[in-house]
Amino acid sequence: MIGFLKPPPHQAQKPDELIDASYTRLRWQVYIGIFVGYAGYYLVRKNFSLAMPHLIEAGYTKTELGFALSGVAIAYGLSKFIMGSVSDRSNARNFMAVGLVMSSLVLIIMGLVPAATGSVSIMFLLLLANGWFQGMGWPPCGRTMVHWFSASERGTKMALWNVAHNVGGGLVGPFAILAMAIFADWHAILYLHGFVALAIALFIWLTVRDTPQSEGLPCIEAYKNDYPKSFAYDKAHEDEFSGREIFFEYVLNNRLLWAIAIANAFVYLVRYGVLDWAPTYLSEVKGFSFEEAGWAYALYEWAGIPGTLLCGYLSDKVFRGRRAPVSIIYLFLTLICILVYWFNPPGKPAIDIFMLVSIGFLIYGPVMLIGVHVLDLVPKKAAGTAAGFTGLFGYVGGAVSANIVIGALVDRAGWDAGFTLIAVSCVISIVLIAMTWRSENRVLVQKTCTKD
Repeated sequence: MIGFLKPPPHQAQKPDELIDASYTRLRWQVYIGIFVGYAGYYLVRKNFSLAMPHLIEAGYTKTELGFALSGVAIAYGLSKFIMGSVSDRSNARNFMAVGLVMSSLVLIIMGLVPAATGSVSIMFLLLLANGWFQGMGWPPCGRTMVHWFSASERGTKMALWNVAHNVGGGLVGPFAILAMAIFADWHAILYLHGFVALAIALFIWLTVRDTPQSEGLPCIEAYKNDYPKSFAYDKAHEDEFSGREIFFEYVLNNRLLWAIAIANAFVYLVRYGVLDWAPTYLSEVKGFSFEEAGWAYALYEWAGIPGTLLCGYLSDKVFRGRRAPVSIIYLFLTLICILVYWFNPPGKPAIDIFMLVSIGFLIYGPVMLIGVHVLDLVPKKAAGTAAGFTGLFGYVGGAVSANIVIGALVDRAGWDAGFTLIAVSCVISIVLIAMTWRSENRVLVQKTCTKD
């Protein structure tokens, strides 16, 4: 198994006349592979939320289900950090495919084996396992992105790729509706997604490749003559780093990375505090049917696609590569939409859906920009670890709070208490991201002076 995940050796470089055609073909191939592949990961990460209203009808409390659901976030945050380091020294193709296969099998078991949803403890352990395997999705995508796309094009390509999770997350609802229509059994919400994700894992293995050098091509920096400006590039960065080098030289001593990671925790609490509880909230408080809640859930995710693309454009073109101003604008507007969504009385579903769509449009922009900023701060051989470090805060801090704390608050004090926490988290994330503004301005001035 270790040999299967080990990075393939560098191949002898192809003749010059073949490099352009090979690079063009393989860049499109691996890009499509990680896009479809990461969408597949979301099919089996977020479908449990749509099963929760049925589990509540079966007698489980929101606190119990919030605890069970937190298993995904806890394990995913830890796995994204630890497996991120492993992925920096692994074959991205095999690593990503194996993770999705294992994650799919967990959801298939939960759907087909009655005992798998027979107690909170069993659900927690299975979702914990699912979260761990989910951590094998993003890091190899980050590794692939930094090896196949150069620094000056990475922001745009990353923004486009980032909508993969909106595509996958948005398909969770329609697939759940389809599963209920075909099988008339809520367990199908779990296993149908798992079987679809297994097919996507095969697609990953057929399309993704590890590095250009493993295909007989030069590194992307040399091919594009485009070298990173945020740190001193060295040819030695093409060699694999040790785990100690990655952690202590490029991650743990990076102060800006710490600031972004803490802000990420509160951004994720807002993101998942709204998303994970939307089916239950809309059903209990706003009177939505299962089908209506499922489509609202899908629209939340799909709205993130244009919102993310616009966010990337504004950051690159209007604010000249600065991330903080756009994130702050997006989060302030998110706060307004959350307040309207919260205080809108039942019986006005159009406003509820519009606000939910607006929150989805807005919240994924800061999520994406944090990810791009992280990749800009470290050498590419440390990309997976840096992304995992930030994800550790986002999931273990933010998403776990969104699951456990909000579930407990709602059980004890009602939905107003839960939305108060979401709104406060939005404000805190704005304050923390604002702390990086000065640093970004200094970098912008340095780049301008260098050009002059």
